[in-house]
Amino acid sequence: MVKLKIEAILKEQKKSKEWLCNKMDISHYNLNKALKGNAKSISYKYIQGFCKYLNCTPNDIFEITYED
Repeated sequence: MVKLKIEAILKEQKKSKEWLCNKMDISHYNLNKALKGNAKSISYKYIQGFCKYLNCTPNDIFEITYED
């Protein structure tokens, strides 16, 4: 399972989801859908935006767990 660690990064950097939505021009609905794992895909545009505005790499924003 692939999970986004965006909320933890935002908290660590003392930034809000609203701030990120405004920077990336993404709706709260779509951001929350991605963060809760309900999105079927995430575009490269959003991955690039997360990395740009949170000053991180893709390795920092993704967590992968393997289920048997």
